Amino acid sequence: MKELTMDATVENIARATAFVDEQLEAIGCPMKAQIQIDIAIDELFGNIAHYAYRFGVGPATVRVEFLKEPCAVELTFMDSGIPYNPLAKEDPDLDLSIEERKIGGLGIYMVKKSMDAVFYEYKNGQNILRIQKKI
Repeated sequence: MKELTMDATVENIARATAFVDEQLEAIGCPMKAQIQIDIAIDELFGNIAHYAYRFGVGPATVRVEFLKEPCAVELTFMDSGIPYNPLAKEDPDLDLSIEERKIGGLGIYMVKKSMDAVFYEYKNGQNILRIQKKI
């Protein structure tokens, strides 16, 4: 397990992605899975940067773990910002036109569809969101 804590800013999305990619490349992660994970990082870390800390910047941690059964990578995103469960939001209705759809929710929907498992909990004053991708 490796983790990186940094300020939750949009500028640090690239840093978080590079950190995870380094771990994925070290184990020979398939490129398709790595691209899907990178998109998820962009969405999830971006949401933390934009919404977790209403009046300023706070820390965010990205943890990378490799699971043996099933063979998968698990990323954990942690912040001590405003409690928010993105999984509780209703999935967007993709049958509606863009003009008819409510704003928001498409990014987390894409994460839920591209990952094999997504979990959220609020514990000890922290938002904890875990994603798993079989590799």
